[in-house]
This record gives sequence, C-alpha cells and structure tokens, in this order.
Amino acid sequence: MELLREEPSFDQYPRVGVVIPILNGAADLPELLSCLSQQTYPRERIQYVLIDNRSGDRTPDLLQTAAMQFQSLGLTLRPLTVSDIQSAYAARNAGIVAALSGDTPCEIIAFTDVDCRPNPDWLRNLVQPFAEPQVGLVAGEVLPLKPATWLERYAARREFLSQRHTLAHRFLPYGQTANLAVRRSPLEAVGLFRPYLTSGGDADLCWRILQTGQWELRLAEGAIARHRHRATLPALWKQWQRYGRSDAHLHELHGSALMRSLTWQDAATRLARWLLKELPIVAPHAIRRQEPWDRLLDTLLDLFCAAARSWGQRRSPFPEAARAIAWLPDGTRVNSPHQ
Repeated sequence: MELLREEPSFDQYPRVGVVIPILNGAADLPELLSCLSQQTYPRERIQYVLIDNRSGDRTPDLLQTAAMQFQSLGLTLRPLTVSDIQSAYAARNAGIVAALSGDTPCEIIAFTDVDCRPNPDWLRNLVQPFAEPQVGLVAGEVLPLKPATWLERYAARREFLSQRHTLAHRFLPYGQTANLAVRRSPLEAVGLFRPYLTSGGDADLCWRILQTGQWELRLAEGAIARHRHRATLPALWKQWQRYGRSDAHLHELHGSALMRSLTWQDAATRLARWLLKELPIVAPHAIRRQEPWDRLLDTLLDLFCAAARSWGQRRSPFPEAARAIAWLPDGTRVNSPHQ
C-alpha cells in the first residue's frame, strides 16, 4: 500500500474504518458526529462504525438517525449493537470485524471515543505515516478541550491523556484508543482486544504487536483529538483508580514490574517540598493574579491522583477470563488464552 505525500487522487487513499464504542453517549454524540462529518479524508474511503454497548439512554435511536443523515452526505455510518459483554474492548472488536469484512474491507482501523472531538484533518494526518510499510500503529495526539473548571485547568497543565506519556512508557510505548490507528495485518497476526479486560487493553494490543518485532509505532502530531478532562474530584479519583487497575492487569499479563505504588515516605517528601519550596514561590504570583490560584494545589492533586492509582492497583483482582484474545472470524483461533 503506497500513499503519496502530495495531494493524491482519491483512489490512492487506503480504506479506513473508524471504530467508536459508545455507552450512554447521547449527550456527546451530536458534537462527535459533527466532527466526523467534517473530516477532510475522502468520504468514499471512510466507514464509520459506531457500537452501542448496552446504553440506557437515547444512544441507539441517535445512531439510527445519524446513519440516515450521513448517507445523505455521502458518508457511511454503520450502527452496531454489542449486548453480550459490556466492555469497550468487546465493542471495538465487533467494530473491527465489521470494518474488515464485506465487499470493500478496510485496510486501516482508527479508534477514538464518543467524548473526543477530532480536528477536521485528524484522519488524514493519522493515516499518513502508514505510507511506510513497517508502520503498524500510529498514535495521534490527545489535547484538552478549553478548560472550564479549576480541575480541568490542573489536568491541562499536567497534560493528562497526552500520548507523549504513553509513548514514553518504561516497558514499551503504546497509544491510547482515544486516538490510535492500526494496520490490518498486525491484527491478523496477534489478534484483537481481550474482550473481558476492563482496563489497559490499548497498551496490551500495542505491546503484543510491537513484541513481534515486525512493526513500528509512530506519533502523528498533527492528528489531534480533543478531550474534556474530569471536572470533579470523584471523577478524577475514578479515572486514576482505573489507571491503577490497568497497571495491575498489565502486570499480570506481561510479567513486568509495571506498578509503582505511592508510599507514605514519598507522600511526606512531596508534601514537605510543597510547603517549603513550591508554595513560597507560587503564592506571591497567585496573590498578584499572575498565576491562577489553583496552581497552589497542583502538588496536592498530584498526590490525590497517585493515591487513587495505588488504590486501584491494590484492589484490582485479575479476571481469568481477561486472558482470552479475540481473533478475526477467519483466523485459526478465537478467544485464545495466548498471553
């Protein structure tokens, strides 16, 4: 598959399936659909596959209406339903199978989430690195939507969700499914997501692909999807607790020291540095309104997030069913226990 770096004709673009799992996404769907309809990638080369995963709101009805609206725009949107397993990874697997089958199967699968807002040139830039045949995975950047609360400003300062963090992971790099694309052939080789995994499935898939030694992971900085950060302390705690659960599950699957819990000694050291060094520097600027007042709380919020992650690590028993890997229907194995 060859992709020119100039403005190619439409038939030189690979077919792309955009797979998006949705659970109770009615509030986010209108803005997401607007972003998808504005993509500059050739319309006849895109297939949007949006999967409802046991939603209790108006998501199924909205997807059916959107499919007809997209058809009138010359776009393909396939609404699916996955109800046997309530898991974003099981829903993504159904979307992958749908996009890779039929008379015009896709060559590239791209992922984003219902609460993301891809830029108009997102898909065009995300696909571009696949011009190099050794590239099996491409991660786009995840940037914040304009912060509206002090917690959102904190998350933006700390660059939560930036792919630069996951691409620098101490075990192996990976891309988050908020903004990730994968070539078909790696999926045929290593399988799809583990459908019963509750967190960390994006890292697990990327690591299985990279560990073959056959493909590379690239960052497409211009492929930007924007995401709204958590606006409340309970939501922030839940987010970082989930990261801890991901650490525990990936540690079980990949056998490496992926967990580093917060200790009382670490917390005491950070608090002392905050009181004796950071506060005296930041406080005068905050008083003069040269810095936002919430900058004073950054270290405390760092410790809050670290505590939530440690809590998630300690309280996340690994479900044995999550060892199973789903495979494409024409593969030799389905739900293999391969690790």
